[in-house]
Amino acid sequence: MPSEPSNAGIVTDESGSRHIPESTRADGSTRKAIKIRPGYRPPEDVEVYKNRAAEGFRTRGKGPVPGSEGLKDDKPAQPSSAAAAKNAKRREAARKKKEAGSTDNDSKPSEAPTPKVEEVDPEVEKEKKVRSLKKKLRQAKDLRDKKEGGGTLLPEQLTKVIKINELIRELEALGFDADGEPKDAKAADDSTKTEEAST
Repeated sequence: MPSEPSNAGIVTDESGSRHIPESTRADGSTRKAIKIRPGYRPPEDVEVYKNRAAEGFRTRGKGPVPGSEGLKDDKPAQPSSAAAAKNAKRREAARKKKEAGSTDNDSKPSEAPTPKVEEVDPEVEKEKKVRSLKKKLRQAKDLRDKKEGGGTLLPEQLTKVIKINELIRELEALGFDADGEPKDAKAADDSTKTEEAST
């Protein structure tokens, strides 16, 4: 009894000889049987070596996580260390608390905790803004002096120089002069200077 044909169509007889049996072409003519010499393996029958690493690289991102084929999901994975076990317990407790909280919130929507809002002191915010504006103004003036001295500036630096008047206006709106000094203190200094000059 002949064996099953290989990929190349080769059949092995009971006597051990190998051949490709005769067949009929599409046009009706007959193709003769071909004898295969002993030991010859056609390219179609050669098993291709499969590199598992290369195969994994080609199929990355498709299918399951590599190496997880042999794992069974019968029981949950056990934590590998004491810290992992502790974290797993915390996550489980948080999940249960969240589930319990969601059912409680459905029945009692008015008892939702309100987040604490930090009170921001407007004076502290104003001081931060003034410091920031003073620093920007100082840098812009330094760049203007560099430009007037013949130095070349980058486009970003030129935009800083152009914004000097805008920075001064912002400082004045906050109650400071162009040098970053409070206007009230400057007015008091000016009045003492005029008094000293008059005496």
